[in-house]
Amino acid sequence: MNNDATIQTLESLLETAVNNTEDVKGQFKKGLGAIKGNEKQKIVVSDTRKITGSLNIDTSTATKYPQDNRWDYAVEYNKETFFIEVHPGSTNEIPTIIAKLAWLKQWLKDKAPEIDALKPKNKQAYHWVYTNKYAILPNSKYARQLAQMNMMPVKQWICK
Repeated sequence: MNNDATIQTLESLLETAVNNTEDVKGQFKKGLGAIKGNEKQKIVVSDTRKITGSLNIDTSTATKYPQDNRWDYAVEYNKETFFIEVHPGSTNEIPTIIAKLAWLKQWLKDKAPEIDALKPKNKQAYHWVYTNKYAILPNSKYARQLAQMNMMPVKQWICK
C-alpha cells in the first residue's frame, strides 16, 4: 500500500468534505474541538474514539450569513455525520429551531453537498439538545409539530 492510500484511510470523511466546502474550508476540528466549552457535556457516545471530528457551522458561516438562523454543529461519529443544535428548550424557541433546520438543510443541499452525503442512512441526522430547562407542554400543538418533524429536544445527544 502506498503512502497516499494510508493517509486517506486515516483522514476523517467529514474533514475531507469540510475542506472541499468553500463556506467552511479549514474549519474542521479533531474530536469535539469545534464544540463550545460546556456544550461538549451535551454529547454522550458509547466510544469516544469513534468521534473523529466536528465542525462549528454557526461560527464558520457567521460572516457569510450574518442575519440567518444558522445551525450549530456537525459531529462525525463512527463514519456518520450528525447535526446538533444546542438551544433553549422552550415553546417560544420552536420557530427559531424550525428556521435553523430549514437553513441547515438548504445550506447542505446548495453549499455543502459533500457534508450532506455523510448523514446517517438509518438514524436521525438532526438533533436539538436543549440548554438548561425543558418547557414544552407534551400535548401542545408545538410538541405535536416537533414530533412530526422528529425534532423533540433532548437533554443530551446520546449515540451508541
